Amino acid sequence: MPHNASRYLAESPRVGIRHFTYGDGAEFTARARESKDLHHPWLFPPESAQAYTAYAGRLIEDQSKAGFLVCEKGDVRERGDGAIAGFININNIVEGGFQSGTLGYGAFAHAAGRGLMREGLDLVVRHAFGPMRLHRLEINVQPTNAASIALARGCGFRLEGFSPKMLFVDGAWRDHERWAITAETVTGPGRR
Repeated sequence: MPHNASRYLAESPRVGIRHFTYGDGAEFTARARESKDLHHPWLFPPESAQAYTAYAGRLIEDQSKAGFLVCEKGDVRERGDGAIAGFININNIVEGGFQSGTLGYGAFAHAAGRGLMREGLDLVVRHAFGPMRLHRLEINVQPTNAASIALARGCGFRLEGFSPKMLFVDGAWRDHERWAITAETVTGPGRR
């Protein structure tokens, strides 16, 4: 599919972000199945059409969530422009005096280690602090997930604390580090 800038909410040199659609199911689930070893034991994205429809439906229809696909913009002849490189979701969006959300994300195996998710996360953060008018984003990461921690740190998130047995993941309550960023960090004077 040829690149069409209008389909992206925001773009960097190599990626664009856009919302999930139900039509993304086949590609998303194929990439999730290909990436099973990369994601385990931290992440379990939907691998079947039925699971994807339920997952995407929550991101599309629930106003306390926003889901973004990170899509490659490269040379159409090489990779196929628009290929899904990963996903970033903002969950638990609270408005009012809080203006906050919690991020979850995952790269797909073909895109891992290429810096595409860093570009995508930077775009989502700017979109959240811009058009979405949020003030704070938080990422909860298991301490042994070095790649996820490196991504959070690389995008300017700061370590705020440690929460023992915070989330139920892969059959057990898991410890998590809490990383956060606020709008001033990104948009204040002299910031990127």
